[in-house]
Amino acid sequence: MSRTRRFVLALSVVLAALAAALFTAPGAQAHEERPVTFPDGSGSVPKLRTGEPDLLVCKTDRTDFARRISGFPAALRTRNLTLFERCAASGYRHLQQAVDAVDRPGLTIAILPGLYEEEPSQPPPTGACARLKAPNSALGYQILSYEQQRQCPHNQNLVAILGKKDLQIEGTGASRLDVVIDAKYQKLNAIRADGSDGVYFRNFTAQRTTFNSLYVLAADGFVIDDVLTRWNDEYGFLTFASDHGLYKNCESYGNGDSGIYPGSASDINDGRGYDVPRYSIEITGCRSHHNMVGYSGTAGDSVWVHDNEFDHNMGGASMDSAFPGHPGLPQNHARFERNLIHDNNQNYYPYVADGTCARPPVERGYERGVVCPQISMPPGTGIITAGGNWNLYEDNWVYGHQRAAFYLNAVPAFIRGESAWGKQTDTSHHNRYAGNHLGVDRSGASRPNRTDVWWDGQGGGNCWQADTGAGSPGALPECGARRGEVSGTADRLVGEPVKLAQLLVCADYDVQARRLPAGCDWYGARGIQRVETQLALGSALVLALTGGALWWRRLRGNRLAGAATLLGLAGLTLDVAGSTLALTPTAVPAVALLLTGAWWTLLGPALRPVRPAFALTTLALGALTLLDAFDKAVLMIPGIPVSPAWLRLLLGVVWILWAVVAAGTRPPTPEPTEPGGARVEAGGAAVGGAAAGRGGASASVSAPASAPAPGATPASGSGSIPASGSGSTRTSGPASTSTPTSGPTPAPGPSPAPPPASDVRPQHGEGSA
Repeated sequence: MSRTRRFVLALSVVLAALAAALFTAPGAQAHEERPVTFPDGSGSVPKLRTGEPDLLVCKTDRTDFARRISGFPAALRTRNLTLFERCAASGYRHLQQAVDAVDRPGLTIAILPGLYEEEPSQPPPTGACARLKAPNSALGYQILSYEQQRQCPHNQNLVAILGKKDLQIEGTGASRLDVVIDAKYQKLNAIRADGSDGVYFRNFTAQRTTFNSLYVLAADGFVIDDVLTRWNDEYGFLTFASDHGLYKNCESYGNGDSGIYPGSASDINDGRGYDVPRYSIEITGCRSHHNMVGYSGTAGDSVWVHDNEFDHNMGGASMDSAFPGHPGLPQNHARFERNLIHDNNQNYYPYVADGTCARPPVERGYERGVVCPQISMPPGTGIITAGGNWNLYEDNWVYGHQRAAFYLNAVPAFIRGESAWGKQTDTSHHNRYAGNHLGVDRSGASRPNRTDVWWDGQGGGNCWQADTGAGSPGALPECGARRGEVSGTADRLVGEPVKLAQLLVCADYDVQARRLPAGCDWYGARGIQRVETQLALGSALVLALTGGALWWRRLRGNRLAGAATLLGLAGLTLDVAGSTLALTPTAVPAVALLLTGAWWTLLGPALRPVRPAFALTTLALGALTLLDAFDKAVLMIPGIPVSPAWLRLLLGVVWILWAVVAAGTRPPTPEPTEPGGARVEAGGAAVGGAAAGRGGASASVSAPASAPAPGATPASGSGSIPASGSGSTRTSGPASTSTPTSGPTPAPGPSPAPPPASDVRPQHGEGSA
């Protein structure tokens, strides 16, 4: 690797580290689990079994049971009554008891309508289970090994399904709300299926945990069918390091992270392009709403998400490469199509600010709509991709967002714990946004997004459809008709400086410490409170003061410089205005750059006579600024590893320092001259007047040593100046003399009185003396 390339890459890593800020707030970590590996992929998606169940779970209150099924259709009510009689005689009262009774693959457990709090699993651990040695997560829970989970299954789980194969668990009610498994905020997980290939969950509700309701880990084959999860500190559904998975007809709400989280899905398509043989997990027919985010997935690889609805969350969907400990990073090959992603404008951060989220979970009011956001994210966004590659977003309906429909930024590899130089810029590549319906709902009604695209500018091969509306940047690479076709592509090693600064500021969020970063509009900052506006205003003031001083001290009499400075002031004013939330996606920022670039470009020639090197620097800065305007508004310039904004920023710092020096240095004092242009030396003698150069001859005088006495004849060398045409030759020096070449020597006599000063006229060819 060349030195230049190494330097650019090193600089890029330092700068791109800011991009990792989006999902790396201190004290708020993603899902932490024991080290796991992906399944070998030999499994398959399990099929629903429709025969009679092998094991039954029910409660004993016959009156309560009759009330619960009274509104069922007749056939379903009759079936449940029959199952109840059987369960009363030979069934189980708790789901965990039935799971423990499973002794072979392929069994089905039926749960009859009722509320299941799993009382035997609720108490805190005692004895050896209270003294397990295991590392603690950032959230405080222990990261237990599989062996420790088997040893103490209820340290963290209300219901633990460990190593059971092809197990089916289903509710027998008319809807998923008829069977409710309630952890009452006493356990991390309501149901944990760990190493249980082929597990099938159907038709029930799981709720109220301190982490997630339904957790599937290291499974080769699972189905989540018509299940509801709600009111959890973190996730509704969490599947991790699994393959051959299917979510269908599910629902989740009231979760502090996401409703649906297929994290570290089996990375079966790593190294491929857009066309892949299969996906590891499919999600369809689900609705996830009123969560921090509807869908999320650190290392959510090879996930096919179609025909779902993600609405009324803070963000619709997100995938990222921002947390270590997740196999399959960086995230790749998610495919979103035909989803309804709309109105994700909830803002739950006030519950953190007012202390609601600092209370114990049972007192927070999740059931009344409270959500405690666990990480930093931009509310009002449709789909967020923070460090993903080869993702497809096609034919989705994305509308009604107060921030952006699509949000894309890169994440450097060291954030996920990989330090190799070659990997530091390996995210945010080949993401395709094409054929989506932006700003309109399915009926065709206008439901615009404030911005259709927000992109930090890093990465290569990314493209967007041609009909995107307002965006930042305004110029985007355009997708071709076929996947992989891109026009106007750019491959940048680092994102835009102001956007990275925003991400850095917004990252300083901590739900446990109740810390919401000032200066970030994700948490309510507006106007001058926003870091982007503060940066624009600060730089505008510095440039205005510096440029104004430079004009006043050096170029005040230059009309071109005056006009250029006025353009610069207008550009700086627009730059501040363009940094506001409302004007960022408009043409105002590009116009501001255009005017500011014109200022420097016109100022350069004005500076050239006095400071040529500084003039060239000013011209270069103007050219870079105009280039930046073109890059942002017309076409992203290909072939350059960083945005012109970075070069403009670095050169701008140099220019400001140089301009301060130029404006502050005292200009050289001009030497006094006589009216004819002669320089006056010490003693009052005139040097180099109009006679200088007459006929090519030099004219020089030396100051007299002393004034002649009145009436005395001027001596040779006295410094007298002969009249024009006298033919005398004069030399100057320490002993300068004037020797006449013709004419008599004048007789001694008194010197004539000099004429009045107003009558003195220099003779033709004389220097003024």
